[in-house]
Amino acid sequence: MAECIRLRDVRMAYGDKPIFSALNLTFDMPGAYAILGPSGEGKTTLLRLIAGLARPLSGDITLPRDARIAFCFQEDRLLPFKTALENVALACRDREAARHWLARVGLGAEADAYPASLSGGMQRRVALARALAFDAPIVLLDEPFRALDAETHARMRALVRESCANKLLLLVTHDEADAHGMHAVTI
Repeated sequence: MAECIRLRDVRMAYGDKPIFSALNLTFDMPGAYAILGPSGEGKTTLLRLIAGLARPLSGDITLPRDARIAFCFQEDRLLPFKTALENVALACRDREAARHWLARVGLGAEADAYPASLSGGMQRRVALARALAFDAPIVLLDEPFRALDAETHARMRALVRESCANKLLLLVTHDEADAHGMHAVTI
């Protein structure tokens, strides 16, 4: 398995709006990278390209062979007809592991709650728990701490760093504190 993700001369646009003209990046595994930059400059697009959810107009993206990728999107993307526990269990197929991750994000008591009965911050933590429960070697997190109060934000940031210590973590953020101690990549 290759030890990195490489983007070479990647060109991407949405209609007439260019996003990347010749993007060249390498992300070493394991490693922690903060993807920074103004809104609308391509941070989410970069994660979508790496995850294979979008294709570049040209250029090459090389990933480790048989790489598994966990993704926490900007939107929570919780299934409304499933409980918090069931949403997390989708990623790990193990209810006990799902309970463990809900407890790690401080929502152990909310396992049987449906998304509509959870606050926005709680829904965000369920989505984060689901991504971390997948236990993939590559973790893509797109603004995973938005809608969280300062104390919860700090706890979730520490949890992500601990959980992803031996993985490749790509974290899109607008918060400089989230990027502390990580390789900074400005888009």
